Formats: sequence, C-alpha cells, structure tokens
Amino acid sequence: MLFFTQCFGAVLDLIHLRFQHYKAKRVFSAAGQLVCVVNPTHSLKYAPTRCAAGQASTEQGILPPCHHHEAVHDPQLVPCTCPLFSCPWEGHLEVVVSHLRQTHRINILQGAEIVFLATDMHLPAPTDWIIVHSCLGHQFLLVLRKQEKYEGHPQFFATMMLIGTPTQADNFTYRLELNRNQRRLKWEATPRSILECVDSVISDGDCLVLNTSLAQLFSDNGSLAIGIAITTSKVHSSEAEM
Repeated sequence: MLFFTQCFGAVLDLIHLRFQHYKAKRVFSAAGQLVCVVNPTHSLKYAPTRCAAGQASTEQGILPPCHHHEAVHDPQLVPCTCPLFSCPWEGHLEVVVSHLRQTHRINILQGAEIVFLATDMHLPAPTDWIIVHSCLGHQFLLVLRKQEKYEGHPQFFATMMLIGTPTQADNFTYRLELNRNQRRLKWEATPRSILECVDSVISDGDCLVLNTSLAQLFSDNGSLAIGIAITTSKVHSSEAEM
C-alpha cells in the first residue's frame, strides 16, 4: 500500500506538471515561444550566497567572499550560485552550469525568447524559481524570488544573471514581460554577472519587483508567466559592425 501510494502521488504530480505545461503552451504558442514550467525551491533555512566585494575584483573574474564566509583559497574558483542552498561547492565559471544541472537539478532551456512559468506562487517566503537560459552562445541564470523585504509583506524579485564576467554581461540586454488580462508590464536592463551576489542585486532593487497584489493581477491559478528575451546591446552591435 505504501508503494502504491507513493507511485500514485508521483503520477498525480506528473499529471499536474503536464497540465500546467499544456496551459502555458496554449497561451503562448501563437507567439512561437518555448515554455518552461518551473517548480519552486523552498527552504526553511535561508542561507545567503557569497557576494562580490568590489567591482575591480569582479572585472578580473575573481569573487572575494563576504565577511561571514571563509576565504576562497583559489581566486579563480566561484562559489555555488544557487540561492536558498548553503552549498560548499566551488568551481570555475565554465563548470557552473554543469553543477547547477547535476546537483541542483536546474532546468536548461534554449531559445531566443522563452516563457518562464513559475508555479505555486502562494508558498511562503523565502522561495525561489530558477532556470538556466541558453542563448546567443552564453548561459544566463534567471532567478525569481519571493522574499519578505519587510516583515509580513512578501515581494517578488526577478533578475537575470550572466554566467560570465561583468565585461561580458555589458554586451547583453534582457527583457522580462508580464502580459495578462489586458495588462502589460516590462522590465529591461543589462544583466548582472554571476560573479556578483544575487542577494545584493535584490537588496539594491536592480531587478523586476512585484508586490503581492501586483503579482496576483498577472498570475493564473497560482502560476506566474514571465516572457524572457535576450538581445545583444546596441553598443556591442555597432562595434561588431565597425
């Protein structure tokens, strides 16, 4: 009976996931966009990730630790960038994606324009929804976080981080778009480097910020669909033409 119950629960989860994916495809298929259904990562023990201490260090591809962490012995090693996990892993930039995929089971979606469908928006903070977006020969980490910046008032923060250096990040522009019930909301910015801390990006407010009521306007049965597009910046494009 225990075996049957566990199997039955897994089947129900699969059916629910397929149903969410079907709904998203039906809504966005006209735009020709790929849809990625993203389940939440919830942790009762929130552990901040290590931050970059200065712009000069990040420009060189080095990530100094925050004051509450032990020193990084090899300056070329990057700590795990997956939020909500106190992960001791360290490695070089080129293997960050492999670590996220194999250890934290982060999905990778390819395409110029995709739809990020975050489920179970009602879960208590802190909660993260994470994917890796592969586009234009680079990988980007999209993080949607539900967090209480003020006690009792959860907010949603969405940001795109390039898995690369700050200099490389300056070559791109990302756009996040919410579109539902004849309402449209866009956020466009230059992605930050993964060498910078996700926590610092959220603390600075340099990302798409939604309060609970605004998120509910764009959500559908507890799911929030975010359209994502990444392009090369105009400066980078003009330099390439020259």
